[in-house]
Amino acid sequence: MKQKQSTTVLSQQEITPRIFDMWIGTDLAEEARPGQFIGVYPRDKSTLLPRPISICEADRERMALRIVYRIAGAGTEEFSHYRQGDAIEILGPLGNGFPLEAARDKKVFLMGGGIGIPPMLELAKCLEAAQKNIIVGYRDSQTFLREDLEQYGKVYLATEDGSLGTKGNVMDAIAAEGLQADIIYACGPMPMLRAIKVYAQEKGIPAYISLEEHMACGVGACLGCVVKTREVDPHSYVHNARICTEGPVFEAGEVEV
Repeated sequence: MKQKQSTTVLSQQEITPRIFDMWIGTDLAEEARPGQFIGVYPRDKSTLLPRPISICEADRERMALRIVYRIAGAGTEEFSHYRQGDAIEILGPLGNGFPLEAARDKKVFLMGGGIGIPPMLELAKCLEAAQKNIIVGYRDSQTFLREDLEQYGKVYLATEDGSLGTKGNVMDAIAAEGLQADIIYACGPMPMLRAIKVYAQEKGIPAYISLEEHMACGVGACLGCVVKTREVDPHSYVHNARICTEGPVFEAGEVEV
């Protein structure tokens, strides 16, 4: 059940230009599941809605959540100035995460692009699979979370400028390395998710994709994250779903991307 909490920042650092790594002390870590997110409230009271940020890692021993985010506007710009001991107001855990049981004893792709990479870390930690290949895409050699991910599976890199790994995107890396999987979990920009959906359909394998890129408020209030669905919603009787409440994770075949 989601809760609103006033808590504190345990630590924060800038890990690449404009991308920040923050640990927050909270017992929400006990409930958090891979693929979920939290809402972080700016201090400016004229801003009513929280900023949705994916959960990168949950430490249940320390009772702490880790978020890794990019400065994208006034809210995240404010968060980037927080330091150890600063007060922070959060809401969570929010959304539906990745189905872990679907991967048991299977060969899995965990695919992340850009700021869609952070939720792959908690997923890689929790997933019990026969094989975990983690394919991540960056713009250039300014990578982040690479060493963290390498603790939980074989990591393959793709960079747009070719400075590291395969030149191109995550799909290029799969082709270049001759990789195969029984199931896909992914989070990233929409063109990447579209390509993954097509690939999964061609291979006849399930793909679970996180559509958090399109979220606005994160709590279902603004209706800014509606996605068209294959099935009719049982409440509204239309072909749509709110990414922040019914998602952000969907089986790729269920949604139009």
